[in-house]
Amino acid sequence: MKSIKEITVALKSADEWQDWMKDIAEDERVSVQKAWHTWQKKQEKKRQLLQEHQAKVAFDLSYGGIDTLIAGVDEAGRGPLAGPVVTAAVILPTSCEALVGLNDSKQLSKDKRNAFATIIKEHAISYFIHFQPPQQIDALNIYEATKQSMKESVESLTRKPHVVLVDAMTLPIAIPQDSIIKGDAKSLAIAAASILAKTARDDYMEQLDIDFPMYGFAQHAGYGTKQHLKALEEYGPTIHHRKTFEPIKSMFE
Repeated sequence: MKSIKEITVALKSADEWQDWMKDIAEDERVSVQKAWHTWQKKQEKKRQLLQEHQAKVAFDLSYGGIDTLIAGVDEAGRGPLAGPVVTAAVILPTSCEALVGLNDSKQLSKDKRNAFATIIKEHAISYFIHFQPPQQIDALNIYEATKQSMKESVESLTRKPHVVLVDAMTLPIAIPQDSIIKGDAKSLAIAAASILAKTARDDYMEQLDIDFPMYGFAQHAGYGTKQHLKALEEYGPTIHHRKTFEPIKSMFE
């Protein structure tokens, strides 16, 4: 009979069912059953992530065959008081199993987002990230500025997509498109764009924090937290703040 330690190590290294596991399943030792149930939960989670991945792939493929270039488009940073709104457009290869587990950027930890961003850039057929500065946001309004940024992202792709899937927005482009509510939960391409936009913006705000440490940009990414509002009262707005957003608008008035 194998020791509990041997069984635990074996289960941790096993990625799929093997014949020797039948004995483990029938082993009545409490610690063995605990390790066995942990392994089963891990496998169920993997199956669930694979099913979700396949559903996202199938959704994208519903817009064309395996040779159709489908671009997903999403944004990050429409709501903050400071910093750019960042958009991304991504064309992925069909299936792209390296991205199993990819989801809406808000559902993933920072480490997982960064890891997925690297994988997306390695596997993407083409991608582009665009930064729309606060000055343009103030000049156009946040909705129009985001739309124009998304347009720039799509038109800057090195490969022209056959179809563009956009998260909850319609773009002024001469390419067939579809606006999808909660698209990052339905489309693998949009989820990938969500990750690239979010990680790029977070990196930008962390760099901005180095130049303006008193505002705490690395902590809140420009959103209107108590820390941020207190800093605005004490130091006033910077050139990176959106002058048409309250309470900054009132400060300038």
